[in-house]
Amino acid sequence: MKLPFTKMHGAGNDFVVLDATRHRLDLSEAQYRFVADRRFGIGADQILIVEPGDAARGTDFTYRIINADGGEVEQCGNGARCFARFVHDAGLTDKPRIRVQTLKAIIEPELQADGRVTVDMGPPQFEPALVPFNAEGLVASPVHEGEVWPLAFTATNTKQEPYVGVASMGNPHVVLRVDDVDTAPVATWGPVIEHHPRFPNRVNVGFMQVVSRGHIRLRVFERGSGETLACGTGACAAAITGMRLGWLDSQVDVDTRGGRLSIAWAGGSSPVIMTGPAVKVFDGTIDIPDNI
Repeated sequence: MKLPFTKMHGAGNDFVVLDATRHRLDLSEAQYRFVADRRFGIGADQILIVEPGDAARGTDFTYRIINADGGEVEQCGNGARCFARFVHDAGLTDKPRIRVQTLKAIIEPELQADGRVTVDMGPPQFEPALVPFNAEGLVASPVHEGEVWPLAFTATNTKQEPYVGVASMGNPHVVLRVDDVDTAPVATWGPVIEHHPRFPNRVNVGFMQVVSRGHIRLRVFERGSGETLACGTGACAAAITGMRLGWLDSQVDVDTRGGRLSIAWAGGSSPVIMTGPAVKVFDGTIDIPDNI
């Protein structure tokens, strides 16, 4: 099967974008893994699928996200920006601001004059059951009651129990504060926490270094993809966790290994606003085997 595609990235978080607005796309998990494979396929952290919107719900497009392991996930902030850039550049819309249905929510990306894209990511969720995070039997931090939780696990044969923040940005996140992201145990703690039994849908794992009240550094071990150069929803989750705990101001620059994202949140049920780059790399066609 020959399939046209566009390769894009947002702060180094890279995507294959597939246009399914005219014809339904129904690939198997194995075929998606082939597309995302960096040796035998195109290579990507996630695959983004552009589908028609629903006039009854007032949406311009529907947006599906497939991780490199072939599994579908709920949300991807960097992908949302690339999605908005793609539909505009491909002539699928001339609106600078669009409404897009994801697996669990509606988001509203908007193209900026400087080439960046701003996305209204909707309000965050901190209630453990809505992340989802099983907090049964846990006692929250006495300093930040109900906001950070002890998480016990074993990594490299050593028992750990750091206090962590948990949040949903349409997908589940756990945030750990570290002194230096360059030496953070991302490779060893990340996969263990991703599959921690207290997260029934697995979890994205963020390691956050607070540089100042308006600046953090971040590395994220993404569910189903491993460490990526940037994670948009991870940047949102880290920033709002720091804001909620009083470490950060209401607008924060987040430096990832792939570039800078800007996150703003007024607190409470206000939406989280993310701004960052969205870059087209190249177009192409891939021949996907039918027998995998």
